[in-house]
Amino acid sequence: MTTLTHRARRTEVGKNSERKVENEEDTNQDRSPDDEDSGDSKDIRLTLMEEVLLLGLKDKEGYTSFWNDCISSGLRGGILIELAMRGRISLEPPTMRKKRLLDRKVLLRSDSPTGDVLLDETLKHIKATEPTETVQTWIELLTGETWNPFKLQYQLRNVRERIAKNLVEKGILTTEKQNFLLFDMTTHPVTNTTEKQRLVKKVQDSVLERWVNDPQRMDKRTLALLVLAHSSDVLENVFSSLTDDKYDMAMNRAKDLVELDPEVEGTKHSATEMIWAVLAAFNKS
Repeated sequence: MTTLTHRARRTEVGKNSERKVENEEDTNQDRSPDDEDSGDSKDIRLTLMEEVLLLGLKDKEGYTSFWNDCISSGLRGGILIELAMRGRISLEPPTMRKKRLLDRKVLLRSDSPTGDVLLDETLKHIKATEPTETVQTWIELLTGETWNPFKLQYQLRNVRERIAKNLVEKGILTTEKQNFLLFDMTTHPVTNTTEKQRLVKKVQDSVLERWVNDPQRMDKRTLALLVLAHSSDVLENVFSSLTDDKYDMAMNRAKDLVELDPEVEGTKHSATEMIWAVLAAFNKS
């Protein structure tokens, strides 16, 4: 589980940083990428997984930090949230015995193709699995973190590379080969820096200019991206360009957000249960 840390040279800013409520924040229900607000209508449509990987990539080098061991599971969590937002999966209804998010199974709502290879591959696994599994188990299975040899078939392989190729096809990344003494590695430097900066600014604004101090009033995809960026340990990349004061404010607010109780937030009106279930899974790991 990754943690939010402050750069050593910065002074601590308390949680009482000014909290300005922006009334124009989106309060609509979950939407697919095609249903996002008109202000983004001319932007390239990206999945949550593509956004997380793009935030984690070093622009010129074209690869994620070698020390980041969180992004693999973060991307799998993004797949589950993306499928839920597209109406393909959901959590089973709560019962007296299964009230907690992590106790409830993932149910298939629709197996209609999404057009994304990774999403559709995951859908096939969920459809073929009996009995059904929980969110935490699915993240472990899709990552390949299981001791059961019969369930290794559910592991999604080469996820980063496949997502990167999608971003290459969308004109955001390119493909190169780099030599690292003992081996050659395929890298994907950023070519469309405008799209990368748009995404970075979107995340920054969500905890600064457009901060509402209430996850239920946040745009659901932006909320999901913040949770996944935190779980994938890439938020530091996003906030590194900010001034000292804004950096500390952004980190504190993001920390406040991911430290909320998923069980409480998941039961609120209009809450997206899958987002909070994924956060609960990462909090437990």
